[in-house]
Amino acid sequence: MAAAGTGGHVYPALAVADALVSRGVDPSDIVFFGGDRMAEQAAPAAGYQFVGFGLPRLRRSATPSNLAIPWRLRQAAAAMGAEMERRRAAVVLGTSGYATVPAAMAAAKAGIPMFLQEQNASPGLAARFAARRATATFLGLPGPSERLPRSRIVGNPLRAAFERFDRASLRRAAKARYGVADDAVVIGVLGGSLGARVLNESVAGIVAAWRGGPMEVVHLTGRAAFADMSRAAARSPLPWRCIAFEDAMEHFYAAADVVVCRAGAMTISELAATGTPAVLVPLEAVGQQANAAALAGTGGAVVLPQAETARLPETAVALAVDLVRLAEMTAGSLRMARPGAAGDVAAAMLEAAHG
Repeated sequence: MAAAGTGGHVYPALAVADALVSRGVDPSDIVFFGGDRMAEQAAPAAGYQFVGFGLPRLRRSATPSNLAIPWRLRQAAAAMGAEMERRRAAVVLGTSGYATVPAAMAAAKAGIPMFLQEQNASPGLAARFAARRATATFLGLPGPSERLPRSRIVGNPLRAAFERFDRASLRRAAKARYGVADDAVVIGVLGGSLGARVLNESVAGIVAAWRGGPMEVVHLTGRAAFADMSRAAARSPLPWRCIAFEDAMEHFYAAADVVVCRAGAMTISELAATGTPAVLVPLEAVGQQANAAALAGTGGAVVLPQAETARLPETAVALAVDLVRLAEMTAGSLRMARPGAAGDVAAAMLEAAHG
C-alpha cells in the first residue's frame, strides 16, 4: 500500500487493507509504504506494518527544491523496489498521494501488478503519472478522472461502518453522544481534520439566523481551532457543541440533518454513503469544485463558492427547516453511494496477486 500524505490518501488504503483481511489475507502480509506523515502512525495503529521512505513533495509555488525532485524520485523508487523484492510483493496499490509515483516506478520495473485508486473527481499529478503504468485505476467520483486510462468508477473505499450505515438505528445514540436533544434540528459543521476558518466563522451567523424551533450545532472544529470556537460557543444563545476531532464519523452524520463542509473527496463519499444533505464550500486552491459538482449533480448538495460564503448561514438555515427538500437531497446523495468500493478494489488485487 503506497499511501502517504493526508487522511484522504491513507484512509482509503486502510479500508482496502481491512477488506483484504476480511477475505483471508493475513495482516502481516500487508505493508504500508509512506513518508513521515499520517500513515506512519495510522497504519501501525490499525495493525499493519509500515516502512518509511524519504519521499519528495512537489511544492505548488516555484522553489529551487522542486529541481531535486527527479533525482529524489529515482532514489525513492529504487528503495521501494528493493523493499518490494525483499518482501516478494505480489501486488501494489497506490492511493494517489506522493508515495504513489515512486511506487509505480518501482512496480513497473519489477513487473509487479500495480493498481491506482484516485479519490477525486479531477485527478492530481501523481494519479496522471501512475495511471499510465497501472493495471487498472479505480475512481472514487465521476468527473475528469474518467479520462485516465483503464479507469472505472467504483467509489471511494470507506470504513466498514459506512458500508452498513443505518441512520434510523444510529440516530438516537448519535444525538446522545453529543448531548443533543432528541427533538432538535441538528446542523453539523465539518471543517476537516485541521478545521476550516471560513466554515468555523460561519457558525455564529447560523445561530443568529435561526428562527425556528429547537436547533443545535454539532461543530467539528479541528484541533487548532477548538479553544477559540469553544469560547464563541459559550456565548451562543443556542446549544453549540464543539468537538476537536471525531474518529467515528458515522455518528456525526447520523446526528446531523444537514452538514456544512468543504468538498474533499472522502467527505463527498461519506455524505453519499450516509445520505446526508450538505452545503458545500469547495476549497478552490486544491480543486474541490469537481468533487462538489459530482454530489450537486445528483441533487445531494448545495454548492456555495468561497466568494459567496456570506450567504452560508441563511442557506444552511433555510435548508434545515425544509423537510421536503431534505428528503429529496437524501435520495440524491444515496444515488451516488457506492458502499462496496473497498471490497471491489481488494478483489481485483487478490485476483492479480494469484494470477
